[in-house]
Amino acid sequence: MLTIILTASMNICSMLMLLFLTSGVVMANEEKERIIKENNCVARMGMPCVKEVFTSILKKGTVTDRCCEELFVLGKLCHSTFVRRTLENPILKIRSQG
Repeated sequence: MLTIILTASMNICSMLMLLFLTSGVVMANEEKERIIKENNCVARMGMPCVKEVFTSILKKGTVTDRCCEELFVLGKLCHSTFVRRTLENPILKIRSQG
């Protein structure tokens, strides 16, 4: 039973990471910030989990069950908005080229 739950948890986390990597719709900065503020997106996921997820995607690592749950609770709208904002960040683009 525990194996099934862990497998399902990993599958959900993997799907959310895939959404993170494949989201490509461009939206104005003001619109993204408005969505983040109106939906209280910042308060839905703690900074330790944000760092853990980014590290697992951009470098190498795993995401704990706790952070996977926070990522899931974040919701699609907040998640997609954060992804778009991150992918458009000039610092991230410069680091990926260098």
